[in-house]
Amino acid sequence: MAFPYMEAVVGFMILMYIFETYLDLRQHAALKLPTLPRTLEGVISQEKFEKSRAYSLDKSHFHFVHECVTILMDSAILFFGVLPWFWKKSGDFLVVVGLNAENEILHTLAFLAGVMIWSQITDLPFSLYSTFVIEARHGFNKQTIWLFFRDMFKGIGLSILLGPPIVAAIIVIVQKGGPYLAIYLWGFMFILSIVMMTLYPILIAPLFNKFTPLPDGVLRESIEKLASSLKFPLKKLFVVDGSTRSSHSNAYMYGFFNNKRIVLYDTLIQQCKKEEEVVAVIAHELGHWKLNHTMYSFIAVQILTFLQFGGYTLVRNSGDLFQSFGFDTQPVLIGLIIFQHTVIPLQHLVSFGLNLVSRSFEFQADAFAKKLGYAAALRAGLVKLQEENLSAMNTDPWYSAYHYSHPPLVERLAALDEPDKKED
Repeated sequence: MAFPYMEAVVGFMILMYIFETYLDLRQHAALKLPTLPRTLEGVISQEKFEKSRAYSLDKSHFHFVHECVTILMDSAILFFGVLPWFWKKSGDFLVVVGLNAENEILHTLAFLAGVMIWSQITDLPFSLYSTFVIEARHGFNKQTIWLFFRDMFKGIGLSILLGPPIVAAIIVIVQKGGPYLAIYLWGFMFILSIVMMTLYPILIAPLFNKFTPLPDGVLRESIEKLASSLKFPLKKLFVVDGSTRSSHSNAYMYGFFNNKRIVLYDTLIQQCKKEEEVVAVIAHELGHWKLNHTMYSFIAVQILTFLQFGGYTLVRNSGDLFQSFGFDTQPVLIGLIIFQHTVIPLQHLVSFGLNLVSRSFEFQADAFAKKLGYAAALRAGLVKLQEENLSAMNTDPWYSAYHYSHPPLVERLAALDEPDKKED
């Protein structure tokens, strides 16, 4: 008797939904607490706390509904054989328009086109509600309905432009890869990731946001001085107009080798009233570079990608696996989709492990900025960003340990203060 892979996958998906809903309920209870954590008393204003609490609870209620709808749809799609049905219908569509349904590349692209349309339709109500109700209600949304749909259609256009050659390449590699399939797939994805990391900030990101050089002044001079002192090869320093869409703030850096760039959200500059607070945030980001966190993360992703492709090569010819999900053929893309579903338990464990490592990196980057003399400024900057972004002040320890890639503010402030307490 063949192993019921599909039933096992659906069962595990439901179990994970129950577990994560339990964590969500714990976090919801923490968000309802009427008082600030003791560490933040006198640091965060009561007004900001009340606004943060209302915003977090709104997002929590929305999350419960979204996750419930998602698990119902995903389980139904697998359990009622929607995937094989849709694969067959996409082949029928090709025949109707006069194309060859036996061509796996064309068949796969038709299938993906239908999936993209379905995803857009089902996700749109949630995206609209999140953006124009929740984010707008709490003062974060700055984009018009026209800008929202313009971004959406730009994203669809990029998918139509970039998707077909990538999908075609993957199918050809799998069909002709032979015993070295995992190596070829990993090599292709490695090159693709390098190309996309190079092209995205230059060609794709400017389609959605405007990037302008940071004007001359104290802030620019301070950041350039900091970068020079750390031998960070800063080539360009940009401000991005994040405020056209949201008042949330951020900063990041990108680039390879001696061609590094730093991008500041205009909202970050507006929210941090003192230039030193912005510089402290950059010092934290440069700490990730100096401590090789970016490189370690990239290597970890490459190792995991290779292991995933290795696992895929072991099961891709398993007729029982395909038949369990309702397929009488073994298309490449469907094999990848099924494999991703079958390794969901492992993916959750890996995600949890990566979050642990990421939080450790955040503490290290904070400590790096502190050693440079930015402890007070970083502390003030973190508090300001927490206030202005209305981030959750009370967090459940189980929920944050499982979900958060960054430590809660309470933990970061405690870590920044700890050495001072020891010295006292």
